[in-house]
Amino acid sequence: MVTAILRAHPELALFLCLALGFLIGRIKIGTFKIGVVLGTLFAGVLIGQLDIEIPDIVKTIFFDFFLFSTGYKVGPQFFQGFKKNAFPQLLLTLVICLSCLLVAYSVSTFLGYDVGTAAGLLAGAFSESTVIGTASDAISHLNLADAEKSRLINNIPVAYSVTYLVGAASFVFFLTGIAPKLLGIDLVKESDKLAETISGETEYGPGMKSAYQRWIIRAFKITNEKWTGISISEFERLISNKNIVIQRIRHKDQLLDPNPDIIIQKDDVMVIMGQHGIILDSLFSIGPEVLDEELLNFPLAHLDVTITNKAIEGMTVKSLRKSSFYHGLMLNKITRENHEIPLESKTVLNRGDILNLSGRPAKLEKAAKEIGYLDRLSPETDIIFVGLGIVLGGLLGLLSVTLFGVSVTLTTSGGALVMGLIFGWLHSRTPVFGRIPEPALWIFDNVGLAAFIGLVGLAAGPSFISGLKETGFGILLAGVAVALIPHIIGMYFGRYVLKMNPLILLGAQTGAGTSTIGLKAVQDASGSKFPVLGYTIPYALANILLTAFGPILVGMMS
Repeated sequence: MVTAILRAHPELALFLCLALGFLIGRIKIGTFKIGVVLGTLFAGVLIGQLDIEIPDIVKTIFFDFFLFSTGYKVGPQFFQGFKKNAFPQLLLTLVICLSCLLVAYSVSTFLGYDVGTAAGLLAGAFSESTVIGTASDAISHLNLADAEKSRLINNIPVAYSVTYLVGAASFVFFLTGIAPKLLGIDLVKESDKLAETISGETEYGPGMKSAYQRWIIRAFKITNEKWTGISISEFERLISNKNIVIQRIRHKDQLLDPNPDIIIQKDDVMVIMGQHGIILDSLFSIGPEVLDEELLNFPLAHLDVTITNKAIEGMTVKSLRKSSFYHGLMLNKITRENHEIPLESKTVLNRGDILNLSGRPAKLEKAAKEIGYLDRLSPETDIIFVGLGIVLGGLLGLLSVTLFGVSVTLTTSGGALVMGLIFGWLHSRTPVFGRIPEPALWIFDNVGLAAFIGLVGLAAGPSFISGLKETGFGILLAGVAVALIPHIIGMYFGRYVLKMNPLILLGAQTGAGTSTIGLKAVQDASGSKFPVLGYTIPYALANILLTAFGPILVGMMS
């Protein structure tokens, strides 16, 4: 009965696949988490044993949503990567990704794998699930019988499922256990060295943050006559090296907003905002701290501002803090491509970076005009922007070139990725249009990919077990080879040719391997978030290269 219902209503099979896939994805084996992608693939294969058919167009729609959102996220850093100071990371990524393509081709040729298995090997070993889609499209355009095309396409998830597991596990072990020994470094000590110029903070899970607050607000009563009879501007000048801000003043029974010309008098109460250590170490000399709830009860905005102003691009945090418009604000964190980066005086700011600022609403809005775009936390998604981007990308994807005697196209899905890059970059420059809130982006990204992978599993389900038997256990060693050899080459190339800092190098390798799991592992092993500084640009470029390598590998092996 259940089988009949799911066959008659395949949309229910898809949602069952998503629910079961996300459930399986939560399972942990030691420190390794199965994840949504592998979970929905397993769920799809399991439910696919019931021989349920869903039109291919459904798979394409979800894949287009996923690829556009991927391009949208990495677009700003992808184009930022073409600047001169990012050249080592770009070159490293190119070397690793090209090595991956050549190793996958060589291993597949040596072991006699068909083109579908080779594509699955490339996708799984480098955890780049977009290859499944682009390679499948390329195979569907080969001059073969429909039955043979189906067989080859169904072999892709078979190889992917096996090599994803062994590839991800061996890559994490290599980065945290073997690579440091080969480089002769200690990850924690390297982190301490880097901390001399850059400082990071501990990352916590969802709903949690550090009990330590970088900035605090306190009220002090002025009893030390040294600080009376002078103006607010003079007070701030005398302690300018302390980086404090006066937010409000009680003068007798009056509550006043700070004005540079106000003269401080004895027994005035000032609300002072400053960094935690400065408040504790330096400000009690002006007088005792007091609890004045009425004075302390004023609106303080906490909003994100996207950097779009060319004058801010390339500035350090220290330079930003010295800007006149910044006075009165607190910088809480900097986010780059959905990853928080270290917040320190020497951190260089890029266009598209998101600054989380706190301050009085009027001052924050004024500063936002100088910095870029103030995000007012609207929940709306610019669907006009999304729809137009996918349509234009699809039209671009229809163009084709002949490679190795095979007509290769981006396909409509590949075009969606390219246009996502362009539109994501445009949004970072002009955020007034093209907004996709993070929750909506999560749906496009995670559910779009999960649905696509689940549908791949559903289609491959009936032939999955036989395909796995045909492939044999040699695919395990092939997965390890494709996962590690490119990174061994990249590690030595980055360290001894490009002279990269070893911690940044390992972060860049996780980006080039499109492995968020690897990034987290390196961060945990080093005790810092510094590796993310090398992750973003390689991750952006690798997503494009590896996606494009799907059709290229098909062309090479056909």
